[in-house]
Amino acid sequence: MTPAGRVRPSTTARWPATIHVSGVPSSRPVRAAADFAARTDDPDLVRSVLANVVQGGWCHPHDLHAELRAGRIANRPAARAAAAELVAGVRSIAEGRARDTLSATDVPAPLWNARLYGPDGAFLASPDVYWPEEGVALEIDSAEYHYTRDSWQATLRRRLRLEARGVLVASTTPGILRDGPAEVIAALRALLAVGAARPAPPDVTARGHAQLELPLPLPVPVPVPVPLPLSVPLPAAYAPKARDTV
Repeated sequence: MTPAGRVRPSTTARWPATIHVSGVPSSRPVRAAADFAARTDDPDLVRSVLANVVQGGWCHPHDLHAELRAGRIANRPAARAAAAELVAGVRSIAEGRARDTLSATDVPAPLWNARLYGPDGAFLASPDVYWPEEGVALEIDSAEYHYTRDSWQATLRRRLRLEARGVLVASTTPGILRDGPAEVIAALRALLAVGAARPAPPDVTARGHAQLELPLPLPVPVPVPVPLPLSVPLPAAYAPKARDTV
């Protein structure tokens, strides 16, 4: 689709699997996102489209990366960076910028969008960024999603649940993170120092998705099943290496 709203045809040697949306044959969102990434080098546009297809639940980051590799797109700089962010747990442009900012410092590597639970197993919140050893969270609150009356109150309640369990919370906005990253880093350093000086981290369990290692190997083609003697073991199913974030 062009900016003028017109459809731009393109050729492909890999005909996509078809789904029907309101009776219209369409490619799967993961394929559409990969095709879009192949046609632009704007890193923020690629970040946004790839993040939306994962955040919307249309595919797992592993599936997206496999699609990028199959389309020979994974080596394009913008697509490669966005895929690495999604595998790490990043789910938005603002979080991607935060990851870039943090990666350029000596701040410890955090968890992204981990789910935090109290000692009784009750869900507390899923902060954008979390340091489990120090019990520090960073929330990136945009006006679009957090500053209506109901959304702001929900944000405050979530923060109160974290603080009641001893989690130290720093807050910023995408604009502050973009224009004044040094202020955010200074605040995080101070909170991380306070957290590290405590006798023990908060009694909070962080659970996240598996952190897949890049580059992911391509799945091994599965041959047509044939009868095998019982003594011949079947090949193990493909599974990527993963680092559990619990």
